[in-house]
Amino acid sequence: MRGDDHMTGKREIFGTDGVRGLANAGAMTPDSILQLGMAVGRVFKNGAHRHRVVIGKDTRLSGYMIEPALTAGFTASGMDVFLLGPLPTPAMAMLTRSLRADLGVMISASHNPFHDNGVKFFGPDGYKLSDETELEIERMMKEGPRVGLAAPEDLGRVKRIEDAGARYIEFAKTAFPRRKSLEGMRIVIDCANGAGYKVAPTVLWELGAEVKEIGVEPNGFNINRGVGSTSTKKLQDAVLEYRADIGIALDGDADRVIICDEKGRIIDGDQILAVIAQCWKASGALKGAGVVSTVMTNMGLEKFLESEKLTLERTQVGDRYVVEAMRAKGMNVGGEPSGHVILSDYATTGDGLVTALQVLTVVASEGRKVSDICHKFDPFPQLLQNVRYNGGNPLNNEAVKAAIKSGETKLGKSGRLVIRKSGTEPLIRVMGEGEDSGLVTSVVGDICAAVEKAV
Repeated sequence: MRGDDHMTGKREIFGTDGVRGLANAGAMTPDSILQLGMAVGRVFKNGAHRHRVVIGKDTRLSGYMIEPALTAGFTASGMDVFLLGPLPTPAMAMLTRSLRADLGVMISASHNPFHDNGVKFFGPDGYKLSDETELEIERMMKEGPRVGLAAPEDLGRVKRIEDAGARYIEFAKTAFPRRKSLEGMRIVIDCANGAGYKVAPTVLWELGAEVKEIGVEPNGFNINRGVGSTSTKKLQDAVLEYRADIGIALDGDADRVIICDEKGRIIDGDQILAVIAQCWKASGALKGAGVVSTVMTNMGLEKFLESEKLTLERTQVGDRYVVEAMRAKGMNVGGEPSGHVILSDYATTGDGLVTALQVLTVVASEGRKVSDICHKFDPFPQLLQNVRYNGGNPLNNEAVKAAIKSGETKLGKSGRLVIRKSGTEPLIRVMGEGEDSGLVTSVVGDICAAVEKAV
């Protein structure tokens, strides 16, 4: 089975999650960003009203370069700009709607290292843009930067919103029941030196928890470096050191979360989906009698949901495709093993903090240890390996095709393969899953070896 990261194959600038690349190179230079802002402004201007765009960012050094370039592009196209400063991606989606903006922008490369950056866009409804809208933006960029410039009297204005963080804090707390408290609970929160470094610890503290913070000292270079949801050792060590009840790790833009139980064991997005689905089913909050996730989701979750008489709807990799399926099927819980969980009753995109608060709601309600609550199923043995390539498409190589076909035959109905190109890096991702761990390892190794020879 293969999963491609986007369906059209026609977009040249946009990837699976906006525009992303090496800072100050390619699409991430000031002149490219300026032209992007002007093009997006032209696409989203409709009508005679004053048009608004809100801009937030994470803590990367290059954000200071990209933010003013975008601001210049939007004001040149006649849009007013509200600058919100470092805030989580879900805060941007929420504030786009709250401030009645025509467009929301998040400057972030999510879980990538500091030297990358990116630009994510949200429409006035708080949802990420469609493929068609992104293609229209690219078409506008090709028309040139001097098309559609605003007249001098129609230039946009710029305003900084000083209390944006406080607005998000109040919003996030609505995801935890008012009648409950986190009092008596010791929580380690790892903010990845990223966008949630101020708001996330504050929310947990205001809800009554004893909070130990790590990854809250951003310096422009250390986002996701040895901390956060993609590097959990410091979180695990801190949970054991402080005898915490739970550890929570966000990523650089705080739209993902990984949980650590009191024993220092990691609980991934699949287990988190199981916890929330079971809880929401019991309370009557779950819509669509199931959960949406991706081809990367463990078969163990699928079996667990079947035992709960719930379904698992799979999509291709990427939260935007999870959201699209949720909207199409009337479902309100979806996500990915990475911890990117979408709870549409609260947010239009993944929200790591809101997701963590749902888990904490169950913990506070049941009074049991996190290790008991969050281990809903034994995952099938699963192995994911990445192979870097320099160009072309190794998946078209005949030897690689043969290795994939052989692997599918060996795994049979008791396992599966997902082989895909990354949408953000020059990588071939090879995932194998099945009941026999040794067989999975062998099959994945054979395919990776074939890809390495092809590149």
